[in-house]
Amino acid sequence: VQLQASGGGVVQAGGSLRLSCAGSGDTFSDYVMGWFRQAPGREREFVSTISRGGVRKEHTDSVKGRFTISRDNAKNTVYLQMNTLKPEDTAVYYCAARSSVTGATYTAAPQYNYWGQGTQVTVSS
Repeated sequence: VQLQASGGGVVQAGGSLRLSCAGSGDTFSDYVMGWFRQAPGREREFVSTISRGGVRKEHTDSVKGRFTISRDNAKNTVYLQMNTLKPEDTAVYYCAARSSVTGATYTAAPQYNYWGQGTQVTVSS
């Protein structure tokens, strides 16, 4: 599957952005989807994941209550709604996909097979 992330930009602290990741080339609903981010000088870190059917979701503690992952399998797209953004959310955000036959979710980058190109999110203070 090929992934194309979009929706990044520059926003002031407290603002909102919605990231999108469009999949193509395979059956989107066969994939667990995840969002990761990487800030300069830091390792790539898990942000959110959603199961194939969208029932199960997980978020890292630092974004709980502020970020929401969702998906629309009819549109082959996964979203990351980011509210109450903070300067420490500044990073390149990547979407990722892993084929699965279960309703599981995955939080580790090596568990994902496919990656999008990344979209920059910059939060100014």
